[in-house]
Amino acid sequence: MSDSRSARSKSKKRGGKLIPALCKTFGIAIIIIAIVLALPLTLPRIFGYDIYNVVSPSMEPEIPVGSLIYVKAVDPKSVEAGDIIAFEKDQDVVTHRVVENDTSKGEIKTKGDANQTADLFPVQYRHLIGKVTLHIPRAGALLMSFASREGKIRAFCFVLSGALLSYVGSVLEKRRKRRKKKR
Repeated sequence: MSDSRSARSKSKKRGGKLIPALCKTFGIAIIIIAIVLALPLTLPRIFGYDIYNVVSPSMEPEIPVGSLIYVKAVDPKSVEAGDIIAFEKDQDVVTHRVVENDTSKGEIKTKGDANQTADLFPVQYRHLIGKVTLHIPRAGALLMSFASREGKIRAFCFVLSGALLSYVGSVLEKRRKRRKKKR
C-alpha cells in the first residue's frame, strides 16, 4: 500500500511541475509566433515600404497570386524597362513590369508578365506608388488576413490566449511552491 501511495505522490509531483511549465511554454510560444507574424507587416513600414497582397495573376509566374510585395517609393524618372512597379489604377493597386519610361511625357508603359499585350493606358507619374523590391510567395494572403478588422481581433485573441496561458502557468507554479513550503 505504501508503494502505491509513493507512486501516486511521485506522479502528482511530476504533474505539478509539468502542467505549469507547459502552460508557460505554450503561452510564450504563442506570443512569439504573433510577434514573428506581425514583423513582416510592421517593420518594413518603418523603413518607408508599402506592403500589398497580390490578388491578380497578371504577373505570374514571377509574382504568384497571394504573394506579399514590398514597394519602395522612387523618383519616376529613375524607373527603367524591366523594373516591376506598383501603381494606382481606378482605386486599385496594380503591379506590372515596365516596358518603357517616357520621361518627356511623364508616363510609364507597363505590361503584366502573364498578359499577351502591353497595358492599354500608360501610367502617369502621379499614379506611381513605387518599385517592387521584394516579394514573398503565398505570404500575402496569410499576413494580410491579420490586417483586416476581423484579423486584428483574431490576432488580439491569439496573443491574449498566450498571455493567459503564461499567467495560468505562473499561478499554478506559485501554488505548487506554497504547498511545498507548507509540508
